[in-house]
Formats: sequence, structure tokens, C-alpha cells
Amino acid sequence: MTDRPATTTLHRALADDRRARIVSELESAGEGLDATELAARVGLHPNTVRWHLGVLADAGLVHSYAAPRETPGRPRILYALDAAAPPAGRDDYRLLATVLAGTVADGAEPAAASERAGRAWGRELGRSLGRRGDVGAVGAVVRLLAERGFEPAADGLEIAMHRCPFLDLAEQHPDVVCAVHRGVVDGALQELGSDLSVERLDVLPTPDVCVLRLSRRRGR
Repeated sequence: MTDRPATTTLHRALADDRRARIVSELESAGEGLDATELAARVGLHPNTVRWHLGVLADAGLVHSYAAPRETPGRPRILYALDAAAPPAGRDDYRLLATVLAGTVADGAEPAAASERAGRAWGRELGRSLGRRGDVGAVGAVVRLLAERGFEPAADGLEIAMHRCPFLDLAEQHPDVVCAVHRGVVDGALQELGSDLSVERLDVLPTPDVCVLRLSRRRGR
């Protein structure tokens, strides 16, 4: 029986959002997927997916196997979660987020630094979605937020988020966590080619709901 992967190795494997997305896709698939199928699902090049799969395999999170076939030829290589692998949203990942948030909060200008980091992440997420008009961009952002558990709903240029997956962390470090969320949406909108940007994020104006308010970028 193999030992569980070291906690630090799990942290490194799941710290990258692209790898967390790959794990999430493998969880939802229920059976093995090849690198090309995963690439289509997460919006990355198959070779990039293979590299991330190697990191996940080294951490003991995924394994590969040859798909059975009845005809001669090279078999497809499928990837699946290891039976003992933790889910993508496990406590270790949350622990890492807590540690990072605390580190950023202790630095200079934590809100600005966090928003910059979030914006870069948002651009990465938006890159696979293609250029869109404003309406399409809002819809794409809503989908991105929904995939990450925010339970969003759009009403014109307002996006109500009915759940925060990191609520406990946001209560400890609101300048960091909320700034990351603003940056993610702003970066995604920019990458989508929209004239819209995040004007502000109203944190819990009503119980359990945060509201992103969008507006036209200045100078447009």
C-alpha cells in the first residue's frame, strides 16, 4: 500500500488553477480522459495538459493507463484520478490559500497586490473563451464564477454572487480575498475584449450576497 502524498507536494500540485481545473474535470468525468479531451475541456494545448498531468501524477493525484482496443494500433492513453486522491477543493488547498492570504496581507499595499494577481489570473481564465461583445463577456464571466462556486446571477451590469467559496477567509482578510475577486473579473473582461470593467464590489450589501458592479472603461 502506497503512502499518502506529502502535504507540501499536494499544495504545489493544486496551487495552480489550471491543475485544479484538470482535477475537477477528471472528477466530473467519472471515467478516464485523454490529454486531447482534457485540453478541450480546460482550454489549453494538449502538450501543456500533459505537462500538468505529469505534475499531478508525481503528487499521486492521477494515474494513466492504456484504453482497451479491439483493433491493432497504438492505444489511447487515459488519465484518471487516483482512488486515494483528495477532491480539488480539499482542506489542504484551503489551507494553502489561508497561508498565502496572510502573507500578502502582511505586505505593502495588500489590496493592490491582490487585485493585480487576480487580474492576471482572470486574463488566463478568459484566454480560452475568445473575444466577445459586452453581453457575451458578462455571460462568460458569470459562467467562470459559477464554475468556481459563486452561484452568480447577472442583471444588466450587476452580478450578484450568492455564495463565496472563501467566505471564512474573506472575513479574515477582506482586503486580499475580495481584491482578488475584483481582479479576476476585471482581467477576464479585458481578455474577452469587453469595454466593461469592475467599477466596485459591494461586499454583503444584503445577507449572503456580494454584488459586482460593472461600468464602461474610462476613455472608451
